[in-house]
Amino acid sequence: MAAVDGLAMYDETQRAAPAINVEDYANLVKRIAHHMMMRMPASVQVDDLIQAGMVGLLEAAQKYDASRGASFETYAGIRIRGSIVDEMRRGDWAPRSVHRNARRVSEAISVVEARIGRDASDQQVADELGVDMNEYHAIINDSTSSRLFSFEETFGDDDSGMDSHTPSMAFLTPLEGFQRESLKQSLAQAITQLPERERLVLALYYDEELNLKEIGQIIGVSESRVSQIHSQAALRLRARLQDWRSGD
Repeated sequence: MAAVDGLAMYDETQRAAPAINVEDYANLVKRIAHHMMMRMPASVQVDDLIQAGMVGLLEAAQKYDASRGASFETYAGIRIRGSIVDEMRRGDWAPRSVHRNARRVSEAISVVEARIGRDASDQQVADELGVDMNEYHAIINDSTSSRLFSFEETFGDDDSGMDSHTPSMAFLTPLEGFQRESLKQSLAQAITQLPERERLVLALYYDEELNLKEIGQIIGVSESRVSQIHSQAALRLRARLQDWRSGD
């Protein structure tokens, strides 16, 4: 239904970009929407994300400029993700308690790792928080649907210089450009220092674009455990990049 609603705008899009058949890329929207579902609580339907993604696809068809060097599918993927992230930002379905607990976990990770000088285990973080493992995993599961740390939110474009939902490097001030590049370098460095399983989950999810079930099959755990590992990695990164998130 959502895809049909989006395609109702098809005639206007065709006038803007007659060489692009939007219907040919409907499956791209669906694939990205399903891939990003782990950002959302169970109450959110994938059709909500597909509808937001269709808006991004239609905008991509209107604004795509082949002379800028990227393929339409690459450019459309950026705008589809950006549109879904915008919907996440507007909705922010997670209650305040989820954000508050997520901050507690990040702070506990920082305290434990500063004390022991190595990666904090789930049990150590739970002990620092004074909760049992079941409660700790419940907190981690809840945090999956909040805006704790999103690579899409942090880096909404691919620095290609093409129009996207966030300013490209070409439109940033020198200071903003320096800060953005510095953050990306710090993030990249922090990712290399994550525990091996967390690095693997991030690589499979973001680089290989596998879904939770596929990742679980590769590393031999359940989908829910993959989600926990992803959230744990996000919270650990948040803890280690706290200086960059002081305005949170």
